[in-house]
Amino acid sequence: MSDPAEQFLAAGERLQIEARIAEAEKRTSGEIVVMVVPSSYHYPLASMIGSSLLAVLFGIAVALVAGQESMWFFLEIFGLSFIVLHELIKRVNTLKRLFVKASDMKEEVEEAAINSFYHRNINLTVDHTGILIYISLFERSVRVIADQGINAKVDQNVWQEIVDTIVSGIKSKGHVAAIATAVDRCAEILAAHFPLKPENRNELDNSIIFGKGR
Repeated sequence: MSDPAEQFLAAGERLQIEARIAEAEKRTSGEIVVMVVPSSYHYPLASMIGSSLLAVLFGIAVALVAGQESMWFFLEIFGLSFIVLHELIKRVNTLKRLFVKASDMKEEVEEAAINSFYHRNINLTVDHTGILIYISLFERSVRVIADQGINAKVDQNVWQEIVDTIVSGIKSKGHVAAIATAVDRCAEILAAHFPLKPENRNELDNSIIFGKGR
């Protein structure tokens, strides 16, 4: 089965964005990284809650239609339907999302984005000027994580503009242009505080990262 994160961007679209990153970094000593993950977490509790609830309802419905009042009959139907529904919800994101709280998704995306920032060594640039644009597809969420060198000079509220640009682009199926625009905006912000240095070198690969949240 193809990775949803890799399906999100066709090969030509990836090259287009990567070229935009390379061009953007010609204006600044900062580093811009784009990462796309299918999901920031697998939410096992959602599959348990959803399958339990639906299996109970299904078991009751079948018992009523069959005119069965036996608890053993209900438990048999419940057990079989629970197994099927659990596997279904676990694999079908549209169903799983129904049983995940928005606050839980927000928390998991935030944690996964921060973990990815450090795991991918984006915090190890010389002047601490790395930015991670993290896109999590299941949660339909975007986070921008900037290193301490940037945060010392740029207000955190600025990043929400970039998040909104990408989210809006994904909703309107214009995500490629939206990500490219977000990269340009990051470069604009960086260039104002961290202009290109004569000795500047590309510290982080410009390739889009396709990975796992956690």
